[in-house]
Amino acid sequence: MAQQRLAGIFTPNLVPYDSNQEINEGELRKYVDWLIERGVHGLYPNGSTGEFTRFTLEERKRIVAIIADQTRGRVPILAGAAEANVRETLKACEYYASLGVRAVAIVAPFYYKLSPASVYAYFREIGRNTPIDVTLYNIPMFASPIDVPTVQRLSEECERIVAIKDSSGEIPHMIRMIQAVRPNRPEFSFLTGWDAALMPMLLVGCDGGTNASSGVVPEVTRKLYDLTLSGQIEQARKIQYDLVTLFDTMIYQAEFPDGFRAAVELRGFQMGRGRQPLSDEQLADLSTLSRTLQCMLSEHGFTDQPVGGCPLPAGQSGSPGANEPDVNEIVGTVVSELKRRGLIS
Repeated sequence: MAQQRLAGIFTPNLVPYDSNQEINEGELRKYVDWLIERGVHGLYPNGSTGEFTRFTLEERKRIVAIIADQTRGRVPILAGAAEANVRETLKACEYYASLGVRAVAIVAPFYYKLSPASVYAYFREIGRNTPIDVTLYNIPMFASPIDVPTVQRLSEECERIVAIKDSSGEIPHMIRMIQAVRPNRPEFSFLTGWDAALMPMLLVGCDGGTNASSGVVPEVTRKLYDLTLSGQIEQARKIQYDLVTLFDTMIYQAEFPDGFRAAVELRGFQMGRGRQPLSDEQLADLSTLSRTLQCMLSEHGFTDQPVGGCPLPAGQSGSPGANEPDVNEIVGTVVSELKRRGLIS
């Protein structure tokens, strides 16, 4: 029996760390529940946002096992299964199939830059031997690109290859893939990994996305998906603009994915310090970024303003002057925060 096409918003799962930089299982389970309760269609562990290269093979397997156990079939799981070679990747596919995972996502070979012929041969070997459905993962900034002829050929030759996740952000490339594949594989799924183009990608025929922003504001990303598919374009456009602002701040003002980790902290989770060492300057920048993100999230009601308040929106001025803070507002915010923490009554 053919399974349903992969569609909707699949959240690339961040992994919380404990004080020893080990997997914080309890916090990860809480995070999974929170994402599902807020409407994401599926979960995507062991992707780029999940820092899969910073974990061992056994840790990657444990992450998926925890998420599968906590999810209990409520939403499908698309698990990253890319290992260093075909043999280890197929072993990962076998293990994730045993956990009841819906499909795996496999990035093209990284480190070595391969020709399209080699990329095709790599995925053909996997597609002919995998016990689980496979999603191709095209992320040309980190790995050998998967071109349109290769996607078309694999879709026609390998029944188990059922989808592609494309993180190039290139709308024409997505259109060309859909045009090449859909006539012969109408059930083949197209997912975008680039949050800044989610709405236009859906409009040209994408089935959904694996979007890092959904790990921070799942409510917003899901709403954008629903509004776009229902044809409420004006409302969707406004949300897409807001999402781009948030996405750009998280991805460009810190080492990836530290900006996303900082934002998830603001939603109430203890993410811990990542395994990538940071300089003192980077830590200071991350602290500044957290404040900026808190102001952005508070504007939409997702968290309180930071102590001291937030800058006025561009074009507005307080009574003291265009560039001076509103003292009453700052004092009020500080007092409210102190009361919330129980430091004053």
